[in-house]
Amino acid sequence: MTSLTRRSLFQGAAGLGGAAMLTTSGLTKWARAWAQESPFKPEKDAKLNLLRWKRFVEAEDAQFLKLVAAFEQATGSKITITNESYDDIQPKASVVANTGQGLDMVWGLYSLPHLFPQKCLDVTDLADYLGKAHGGWFPSARKYGMSGDKWIAIPIAVNGVQMNYRISSMEKAGFKEFPKDTAGFLELCKALQKNNTPAGMAFGHASGDANGWLHWLLWTFGGNLVDEHDKVIINSPETAKALEYGKQLYDTFIPGTASWNDSSNNKAFLSGELHCTNNGISIYVAAKKTNPDIAKDMNHAYMPIGPIGKPTELHLSFPILTFNFTKYPNACKAFIAFMLEAKNFNPWIEAAQGYLSHFLGEYDANPVWTADPKTTPFRDVGKRTLTPGGLGSLGEQAASAIADFIVVDMFANHATGRLSVKDAIAAAERQAKRIYR
Repeated sequence: MTSLTRRSLFQGAAGLGGAAMLTTSGLTKWARAWAQESPFKPEKDAKLNLLRWKRFVEAEDAQFLKLVAAFEQATGSKITITNESYDDIQPKASVVANTGQGLDMVWGLYSLPHLFPQKCLDVTDLADYLGKAHGGWFPSARKYGMSGDKWIAIPIAVNGVQMNYRISSMEKAGFKEFPKDTAGFLELCKALQKNNTPAGMAFGHASGDANGWLHWLLWTFGGNLVDEHDKVIINSPETAKALEYGKQLYDTFIPGTASWNDSSNNKAFLSGELHCTNNGISIYVAAKKTNPDIAKDMNHAYMPIGPIGKPTELHLSFPILTFNFTKYPNACKAFIAFMLEAKNFNPWIEAAQGYLSHFLGEYDANPVWTADPKTTPFRDVGKRTLTPGGLGSLGEQAASAIADFIVVDMFANHATGRLSVKDAIAAAERQAKRIYR
């Protein structure tokens, strides 16, 4: 191995294409060379426990496990991975943060690290290294990863939540292309309902789908939970208009969306019951494998733009945090650095087939974004996404607000008829003011 360097392995793989997957043996050799040169040296016999979200794309998980195995063989470290659903990550991570034992790293959602920033390892040196090595961080990554002037987490990837729709159903409804504005989108949903090919999006406690589209809805009408100074401003005419529009959409939707979780729309779309929804690309990936007729007849589009006149998308960020009580801080940093090296990250997002995008500029060039035009809308989600803080800061308060589904419940309360516009806003305002004191 003395003559085998990471640079020589990069050059040797160049003929395969920048994002080509190395063979298992080639990946192991490359990983050993990487470990020799990496500035992050794992502690001897490090044993890491990592909690991460359950896969939605099988090939992504398989490629990730290859990456883990190569890291273990190259460094002598051992990594135990526990998978949980989106909704179970935050409570389990909070218990560990409070007890100080059980996990070394958590790969969670949105602003999870900001629920307990004082329990997160300072990874500023790691973030600086990765930014310089891989084309720089997008602005949203800095908001997700930093607390004050230091990095408390590394945003590994982002799941773009865009519109998924059946092409034939859209055309039958009288539209040649997917509507770009909220007025056209409502008309499409009405026509889809009339044709018995309904749309539907989650109003239940779906951490990804519901939070994503209902924050978009609030913001695209000019509503906001808080202002730039974290003052609660949810009680506004703009919020009221967003609620009224949401109720109109809900009335066109397939029954049951008030109780949907993050897997409900996937199942309904793949069964042929649902013809338009917001989701990652996982529906398309699954359809290509199990129902090619649906895959051929579906496409993706950006979220429509409302009265505010600009994109207000909220995509699902996946930051990874390291607890500051871990016995193996260097091993944790080394593993994260290893994940984001081009020879690992490129094959991984290729395996995800568009389900995961990136926060580092280098990976705009991955061919996964252009090989299939139906994937292209997901390429720039790391650049387009806002954060759950909205106009305000992304700290413990914003993390608590999204974890408590304040915005989701406000829309659901009115859409389902439980509360009037005035009362739904008042309930959300009371909840928000308990958090933003």
